[in-house]
Amino acid sequence: MKKNTIKREQNDACISSVERERLRAGEQRSGMHSQPKAKILKVHRVNDYARYIGAPCLHPLVSVIHYDELEHCRHSLNNYDVYGIFIGDETLEELTYGLTTYDLHRHALMCVAPGQIGGKADTGEEIQTKGWALLFDPELLHGTDLERRMPSFTYFSYNTNEALLMTTEQRLTIVNLMEAMRKELALADGHTHFIIIAYLQLILEHIARYYASQLSLQVQSSSDLLTRFENLLKHYYDEGLQLTHGLPTVKYCAQELFLSTNYFGDLIRQMTDDTAGNIIRRFVMGLAQKLLISGMSITSTSEQLGYEYPQHFTRMFKKHFGESPSQYVNRKR
Repeated sequence: MKKNTIKREQNDACISSVERERLRAGEQRSGMHSQPKAKILKVHRVNDYARYIGAPCLHPLVSVIHYDELEHCRHSLNNYDVYGIFIGDETLEELTYGLTTYDLHRHALMCVAPGQIGGKADTGEEIQTKGWALLFDPELLHGTDLERRMPSFTYFSYNTNEALLMTTEQRLTIVNLMEAMRKELALADGHTHFIIIAYLQLILEHIARYYASQLSLQVQSSSDLLTRFENLLKHYYDEGLQLTHGLPTVKYCAQELFLSTNYFGDLIRQMTDDTAGNIIRRFVMGLAQKLLISGMSITSTSEQLGYEYPQHFTRMFKKHFGESPSQYVNRKR
């Protein structure tokens, strides 16, 4: 951290004793209120992280790391420009993800995507940790079917408290694939690129399968989620939040329900076979019908629902019901 210090010589006669005391007091106050900033490791390429923790650099676009083999490993708080998959074989406490801290439990799997920050600030202490990491550069996927498939792997944007809790068998499947990738990287012939992509897709598809199973179990234990979702939408309009914040969004609802946007959306899809966005739109359109029937004008209804422009409301109403608001009102008269 850079501290705002004022360098002065002991024999500096240009500063009075009163000024010295004022400067000293200001420095002390600054020290009292400032907090040391954690040093962030910029992981622009996969080997930026590998070199930092002393792991072998196997390929410019892919890094497979077995933490158990490292002798001089230290914590790091990382800003990623690459994708990462981390498996903890022991409980790690007080890790950072964005602005939150979390504990990563044994056999938990966590994913990060470019633009995310995660890890634990370096204290200078060497640590012994167990587990695996797989980092890969988006460049590796350019022009492949896997690149087009990546948006479907929504778990890369899950919160850390939504980490995949794997069984021993599931963990073994993922680790075996990582080990196979590492062996392939050591061969490095004309087939390696295609084999690595194939292994990577297998890993990502297995993670998607395991998450689907976890979501299914959570749906059973979160049977009131839909009720809380609907009550949240009612509260949003009862409190008049749409007048200052506009239409409710999936992101807002997820945050209020203490879930990441993608995890919330995937849970809702598991429960209803529909999207959270569609559920919000149906709720809003239901309110629109009631307001129009009550005699409210189209413009006022649009404003009351949180639309910025009446034409946006009209377009959405017609798309949803197959007729314009004015046609609906005329038909109901």
